Amino acid sequence: MAGLAESGSNPDVDLLYDINGLAKDAPHWFDKTMEYVGEYGLLIAMVLLVVGCWWSVRRRGGEEAASSVAALVWAPLAAGIAVLVNVPIRGFVERPRPFRTHQGLDVLISGKTDYSFVSDHATITMAMGVGLFVAHRKFGLFGIGLALLEGFCRIYMGVHYPTDVVGGFALGTAVTLLLSPLAMALLTPVTKAVEASPRAGWLIRARGRAYDGRDAVIPGARREAAGAAEERDLAA
Repeated sequence: MAGLAESGSNPDVDLLYDINGLAKDAPHWFDKTMEYVGEYGLLIAMVLLVVGCWWSVRRRGGEEAASSVAALVWAPLAAGIAVLVNVPIRGFVERPRPFRTHQGLDVLISGKTDYSFVSDHATITMAMGVGLFVAHRKFGLFGIGLALLEGFCRIYMGVHYPTDVVGGFALGTAVTLLLSPLAMALLTPVTKAVEASPRAGWLIRARGRAYDGRDAVIPGARREAAGAAEERDLAA
């Protein structure tokens, strides 16, 4: 399977040259920016996005805050598990980096000697983006957007084929969603215990805040506003 993309007459390689060819015409400062963004910047941005989502969920508080925080904890854990799953996949496929097989690529970062399929960066960012979406729609959509940008950067940098990136997206998504029920079952009791702690409860929610769960997609994270309104009417 090492010869998966050795021929230059397939769409995967053609798209690689098209996207990486943009680097040839771009100014040097832009290429350096893309190099930093694609290697480190978007990973840092994803971590900051998770922290920002945690702060938003915590500030709103409410009965479902513990479940939402558990989903946020799952996002980076899912990314780590997905990378571990990728280790045997890389060893099985043994696909060389594109610049080792194809001439004329503008490689923006050196020292990449491991195999190409699938992309760790694409796997990590998509796993975290999907994990964010499980906890909070708006933050999750932004996170998935960052993951897509990460995939573009890896091709632009000349270190991955487009199918490496697509494979990373698929792997990150699959691990996050398939293991999410088990992860939530294990993590939610922990976050609820932290919430009940007099000292650490602030990590889960700010006291006195109500959270209606409108942006959450995890099971049990949506409260029926109509039902609540009806109960208030009956009480009146």
